[in-house]
Amino acid sequence: MIEYIQSALLIISAILMIITAIGVLSLGKDTKNVVYARIHIFGVFDIACIIAMIAIGQYLLAGVYFILAPFVAHAIANAYWKKEDRENNLDLVTVEEEVVEDDNPFIHPKEKMQALESENSEKLKADERFSVTMLEIDEGD
Repeated sequence: MIEYIQSALLIISAILMIITAIGVLSLGKDTKNVVYARIHIFGVFDIACIIAMIAIGQYLLAGVYFILAPFVAHAIANAYWKKEDRENNLDLVTVEEEVVEDDNPFIHPKEKMQALESENSEKLKADERFSVTMLEIDEGD
């Protein structure tokens, strides 16, 4: 009887995985917010994997996957939102001024660094800026 339940769970998870694959392949690359749609579709895939792990008797692994999968999906969506989504969608872009602390010796404004580099590039030639030294090691001694 348990074999029939395991087989049914594996068949259900296989059907969910096929539906997920069709859903991911049917999404166009030019769709707006395609990353969020793919993450949503892969949520179905996660549930199918959890069902399959329960079917084969890996309850602890299924539980860990059930807990960690939403955190990973959220981290991917958050990283996309913070970096690439603001670059691709002009309605989400906000102009922010670059704030540079004057008392921090390691952070300098970009304009100041470009001005210093342009001043120094006229004075220094490429050969004077870099020096290469070689150390010869004789293994026989």
